[in-house]
Amino acid sequence: MSINFEPPPKKLSLLVCAGGIATAIAAIASLETLSNQPDMASIPSPEVSISQVITPKTKENPKLAKLDAESVKLPGTPVTSAELKAAERSIIPPGAGTLTPEEMAMAEQAWEYFEYNWNDQTGLVNSVDGFASVTMWDQGAAIAALVSANELEIIPESEFKTKMSRLLKTLATMPLYKDELPNKVYNAKTLMPVDYGQLDKKEEIGWSAIDLGRLALWLKIVGAKYPEFKSETEAVWDHWQVERLTDNNQMYGTSVVKGKEQYNQEGRLGYENYAAYGLKLWELNVKKALYFTENVAFVDLYGQGVPYDKRDYETSEANNYVLSEPYILDGIETGFKALPKAYADRLLAAQAARYNATNQLTAITEDNLDRPPYFVYGTLFANGEAWATITDTRENHDNLRFISTKAALGWHVLYNTDYTNKLFEFVQYNLKADKGWYNGFYESLDEPNKSLTANNNGVILELFLYKKVGEPLIQWAGVKE
Repeated sequence: MSINFEPPPKKLSLLVCAGGIATAIAAIASLETLSNQPDMASIPSPEVSISQVITPKTKENPKLAKLDAESVKLPGTPVTSAELKAAERSIIPPGAGTLTPEEMAMAEQAWEYFEYNWNDQTGLVNSVDGFASVTMWDQGAAIAALVSANELEIIPESEFKTKMSRLLKTLATMPLYKDELPNKVYNAKTLMPVDYGQLDKKEEIGWSAIDLGRLALWLKIVGAKYPEFKSETEAVWDHWQVERLTDNNQMYGTSVVKGKEQYNQEGRLGYENYAAYGLKLWELNVKKALYFTENVAFVDLYGQGVPYDKRDYETSEANNYVLSEPYILDGIETGFKALPKAYADRLLAAQAARYNATNQLTAITEDNLDRPPYFVYGTLFANGEAWATITDTRENHDNLRFISTKAALGWHVLYNTDYTNKLFEFVQYNLKADKGWYNGFYESLDEPNKSLTANNNGVILELFLYKKVGEPLIQWAGVKE
């Protein structure tokens, strides 16, 4: 494939604050594929039509921007100890049972992504549609998708076993960065370590503890649920020099900057806690990374006190994104063992309050785009700015804020409120693609974000697995904590 795009910026943030960043930059090289996607037939829901919630504009809606700016109050309303305890008592899984026909159809559609993007040679799944570049975060999503497709009976058990075995054997034998831990990016066909957005040049660029934390959690789920794969999941873990993942009870990763390795603490409130829990399941000491009160502060957004990490870019040279995805993943996978449910309650309440005040459906998190800059963090709050849509280098792209498919469905599966039902219906009727589900719908541009990724479709599949089994997935699998 010829690549006609500028390469990703060479200067990366020293402290990685969210998983799967490699997916974003891989998308730069895959836009030829994305641009060839067929147009989506949009069928507005009778209750939530596009005209009701989207103002068509080529730039950010100035009225909406004004309301967003006015919604901010610092300091915000903190979560009390009583609220934390009450939220813990309110964790009620949806109840085991069959999915509705609509939900089952959505799960089957999400699996289409993996049918098209599985690499038979290695068992790895392309992070972005049609481009054979992979991250470990997205292989965690692939494992989640494979388990879900098996349990939802989308694929036969024989296919599940064959693909799972191939994937695990690859993870247990693939070349590592300095023979220590998986490189941040690989060529999915050759297993060659590469840099972002390229496939043909070997380059070791370090590892991400956050990405490996998610993968570690899913290795535990597979090993516990399927005893025949337990030795294979342990072989993956034994292949890694896992002691390098932690220091001072926190998670550490590496980056290579101007040819020199940097060993950096990774994570901020959200992904730091979620990924650390995955490492904790393998008995690594990540006690400090699991703290959720030490660095927390609150900002009121549309009257809802939202938690954020005080370690922002100004004080630490790391972005402190407030995102939906880590809370959603923690809820369905662990039952809010890594992050307080009360914090998740506040994040959803703020997004619902924004809708109530502006009539703009809101479900935001980080993800790939189908146009420059190809990846943004859709945040509730970051580096002192509310509702900021930014790149990892802090470039603002609020005009590209979008309703995230995985966030919309995730909040609905976890909470099932009148508001989240609106999100569910909007996704169902507006974001179906030929090969899975599009990543989202742009607020201002009035059109889908047609990027297709393993993470988005993998999260969708595990959401419906959670709904079917009716309990957090580590509990369902029998993972011993």
